Parts: sequence; structure tokens; C-alpha cells
Amino acid sequence: MSRRMHKESSGMDQPVTAGTDRPEAETTLVAKAYGVLRKAIVRGELLPGDKLKIDVLQKQHAISSSPLREALNRLTAEGLVTSEGNRGFRVAPISLDDLADIVNLRIVLERQAVEASIADGGDDWEAGVVAAFYRLEREEKRIFEEQAALNEEWSQRHRDFHMAIMSGGRSKRLINMVANLFDQAERYRRLSAVYRKGPKNKSNEHKRLMDAVLSRDPVLAAERLREHVEKTAQNVVNAMKAKQAEAEPAE
Repeated sequence: MSRRMHKESSGMDQPVTAGTDRPEAETTLVAKAYGVLRKAIVRGELLPGDKLKIDVLQKQHAISSSPLREALNRLTAEGLVTSEGNRGFRVAPISLDDLADIVNLRIVLERQAVEASIADGGDDWEAGVVAAFYRLEREEKRIFEEQAALNEEWSQRHRDFHMAIMSGGRSKRLINMVANLFDQAERYRRLSAVYRKGPKNKSNEHKRLMDAVLSRDPVLAAERLREHVEKTAQNVVNAMKAKQAEAEPAE
């Protein structure tokens, strides 16, 4: 099949799960609980180690315990929540080792995804990448003096740009895995944002990545993607160390 005839996948969907025979209303409640909790964890509204009490969540979101438990089990499978058996659930902790693991996996899987996009993506995919970059660049210019890392609109457009690049391939499973790892890394980025300056000329870095992708050069695109991911990760590491140093008592 010609890559121009290939139907692009958006790559923006949340991880796909197998269908069930449960009533539609219950499925909807599970999806609602999953979406609300996942967003709160990724955004840093629920902090690492926070106890996720079913009775409290029921009152906050007006959702019964069964859908909440299923949503929490799904988030546990994704690594955003930890299960403590009979003691319930907590937001997953963060660590430098975990961040390094996420970064290494991102580099491996995003390389595969961008290579697949370059091989299979058609004109619509290219147009989607350009449009996503344009929206990201416009938002970045608008908030140049602010902390982009803490700006909700910038964060969403940043994710949209990265996922647009990955969305041209045929493997929806690969795209979902990349999206999940991006969100895992996003949690670290947001939690560390207050300890670092907002990015300057970040759009130049993204433009170099876009140019490599649109040139259909998989080697160059993979290299620029690796550089971008590693640079962002190093900024997060520096911020986490600064936070740790600040928390330590002075001698």
C-alpha cells in the first residue's frame, strides 16, 4: 500500500483497552474516573505518594467504588499508581532511576515510531505535523515571558506536536505506548517545573525536529529526537536535584 494512501492514526488517544460486556453506563463511568485521575496525576495535582482513598474519590467525583477501582487498576498497569493490596492505592513515587528508565524507553520506542511515520505517513500526516508545530510556536511566543513549563495550553500543544510526529505509522499499539511514556515523562517535567526557568527558543529545537521529520530522513529525525528527549530529561534531573538540595537542612 502506498504511504500516500495510508490512513493516519491521530496518536492522541488514551491507551486502548479490550472491550467488555458490562453495561454502557458503567463503562462510561470507568472512562470518566480513569480520565479525571490520570489527568490529575500527570499534571501534578495529585502528588507522588498521595493516598488515593476510594471513599474520598467517591465524594469528589460522584462516582461509585467499582468504576473507581477499575480505573485505579488501569492506572496501576500504566505505572502512574501503585497498589498496596488491602491498603489501597497511592500515586506512584518518582525517582531519578525511574526517570532514566522512562527516558531510555522513550528513545527506543519513539525512534521506531518516527521511522514508521516517515515510511508510512502521507500528505495528511505531514500537514498535521506542520499545523501542530505552528500552534505550539504561536503559544510559545504568546507566553515568552512566562513559565511555559507550567502553562496548560503550551503543555497540551507540546504533547500534540510530539504525538503528531509519531502518528503516521500503522501500529496503534506502538503509538499508545509512546503516548503513555510521554505522559510518564510529562509528570516529571511538571513536578520539576517550579525549580527551573521556562524554556527559551524552544521552538527552534522543535523546528529542527520537524524539519528532519519532513525531510523524510529517519536517521537524522531519530538523532534529533534523541537529543531533544535527553536535553529535556537533563533539565528535569537538574531541577530535581535542586529541589532535593533545597529540602536538605543546612549544616
